[in-house]
Amino acid sequence: MPYRRFPKTDTARLRSLGVLLDNNDVYAAKSRFISMDVITQAKKLHDQLKTLSSQFLLCYEAQMRNYKRVAKPQKYMMMYLQHFVRVLLMGVERGEIKSSALSEYYAIENADETLRLLHNVEDANRIAPMVIKGEKKRIAAGGRPIYNPTIGMVATHYDIFADIYKQQRILNDKADRALTELKALRGAPDKPCGGLCRC
Repeated sequence: MPYRRFPKTDTARLRSLGVLLDNNDVYAAKSRFISMDVITQAKKLHDQLKTLSSQFLLCYEAQMRNYKRVAKPQKYMMMYLQHFVRVLLMGVERGEIKSSALSEYYAIENADETLRLLHNVEDANRIAPMVIKGEKKRIAAGGRPIYNPTIGMVATHYDIFADIYKQQRILNDKADRALTELKALRGAPDKPCGGLCRC
């Protein structure tokens, strides 16, 4: 039995379906061996695959462009947040800030674990609002503010990052949805009969 190579990429799938559709008049000759139903299904499949493929490509390109915009604000947000938490912990170590303030205001139970988590974007994004809110509460309760960096600088860099990061998450979700739809459609032309019959 001869080896039959199936298309491995979307471009190859589109090319294969395109060849079938381009030679439609050959297949429609008097001794027809491909029915019109199969040709119609191939046309529909070709159009869907082409649309979803280009849609995914657009989403992916937008996602990659935005990654460049996110990199610098992410770096600054994480740097300022890490520096602030380190200065806070040094204040606790020197006795300027009560150690109970960590859990009371900042929701920090384990200082070493928190510092480790701040190297991860997701965790830093989750911890930053708690630290900002905690510092404001501590100052409102009569505590001395931390000056290098100030909580205002941390909050500013976090806000800039949060806006761009939210856009990135939306673009990531769009690209993931488009890829899921594309993967679901790929199953049809990858069947042995090309997905054009009921096997």
